[in-house]
Amino acid sequence: MVMPTLPSYAATQVIVVGSGLAGLSAASQLASHKIPVRLLERSTKLGGNSIKASSGINGAPTKYQSLATPDAKFYEDTVKSAGPAFISSENSQRQKLVETLTSSSSSAIDWLVDEKGIDLCTVAQLGGHSLPRTHRGSGQLPPGAAIVTTLLKDLRTNPLVQVETSCIVTKIIQSQGQATGVEYTFGGEKRLLKGPVVFASGGFAGDAHGMLAKYRPDLADIPSTNEPRPGSQNLLIDVGAQPLDMNLVQVHPTSFVDPKDPSNPLKFLAAELLRGEGGLLLHSGKRFVNEMETRQHITDTIMRILPAKDTTSSLRQWDVTLVLDEGCYEAAKSHIDFYLWKGLMVKTTVGDLKDSESAIISIQDYSDMAAGRAEDPYGRKAFAHWTLGQVTLESVVYVGRITPAIHFTMGGVMFNERSEVLDGNRQPIKGLWAAGEVTGGLHGENRLGGSSLLECVVFGRIAGDQASAFYKKL
Repeated sequence: MVMPTLPSYAATQVIVVGSGLAGLSAASQLASHKIPVRLLERSTKLGGNSIKASSGINGAPTKYQSLATPDAKFYEDTVKSAGPAFISSENSQRQKLVETLTSSSSSAIDWLVDEKGIDLCTVAQLGGHSLPRTHRGSGQLPPGAAIVTTLLKDLRTNPLVQVETSCIVTKIIQSQGQATGVEYTFGGEKRLLKGPVVFASGGFAGDAHGMLAKYRPDLADIPSTNEPRPGSQNLLIDVGAQPLDMNLVQVHPTSFVDPKDPSNPLKFLAAELLRGEGGLLLHSGKRFVNEMETRQHITDTIMRILPAKDTTSSLRQWDVTLVLDEGCYEAAKSHIDFYLWKGLMVKTTVGDLKDSESAIISIQDYSDMAAGRAEDPYGRKAFAHWTLGQVTLESVVYVGRITPAIHFTMGGVMFNERSEVLDGNRQPIKGLWAAGEVTGGLHGENRLGGSSLLECVVFGRIAGDQASAFYKKL
């Protein structure tokens, strides 16, 4: 089929590629400015990976944080988590991105709560954070699903927004250096759509044989929490976007090994909040790390341990046990009940744990630290809702086997604090914005838990505002 020639530019909508939280935030903001939106999603289902997010969304300071003084350490924690990558030739740009993310986090929570009616009243402290600032609701619905389904409901009833699924964008159209539309396929048919473009198509952590193999071949035998699908950064690079940090891939320290299907390369994430609410990690019955450290630190520590032997699979997996007590269970009940239902966790006793003789000693030591009777040699200070005091063989615990898994790609196309996609000269490509995991430069070498949903809201809304202003001038 011959594609029609692009006529003179006369856009009738703004195109948003991707229906995860970044795309939905951009579309919501565009619709609030009375701008027509065409939302394209390559999957048959809407919501992307955002709908699966289970730990929460960061925000500081907010009305839900029970702090005597305002939380002013979010920027500092984010820079520390980013590591050496933050000190680079792009440092000034990275600094602006982190400043925008952290300074806009409070208003992002307000927007979701006050304007969208989403419950985010529960606050927890996750690994790498110096204070509790990760928000989720008090009900059964995980935060990602609560946020995404609410925004989707609003957009579906908005006459300005047209949503299409099973649409695979194959090319960004340019005219005189400006993005003027996209080519995409639907049902085997090629189509052309004109308009400014917001790209929110996600990362490439599930592209094991494509972009992941190109940039991080050393991770080829590690399982992933992402559905297998191609990355889309190349579509942006093809029109001049500058790639950044493409080799920086986050391996999450805790994904569940399903006892019914241990060799499955697609893993279910063991939410960060399980450790944040007091959970501990054991290997051969012994504790070996501060569970509240950054994801990168915990992952590196686990991966220095010999992988589990498995003659039935070529996957590289580890045999680490996540343990929570009754206090942790009550604090994360909706999550743990779901994992119990899925068969990813079990309710058992300390005496029934693998390596129980070592485990009872390790758990008692941990209980003493949580009660303030001892200092943690690994430096953990916050034990959240752990309440088990005297540990016996009959003490009830909730456990699951976990292993590191590829989870998130920090690399993507370079962008600025206005969500504009930048070329090799660090100049904005007109008519083109990006938000979410498709971008690079914000997180450096390690993303803090809870900042993925946040960056989607912050930079998705900025992209919507910027694209709206651009559209009105056409």
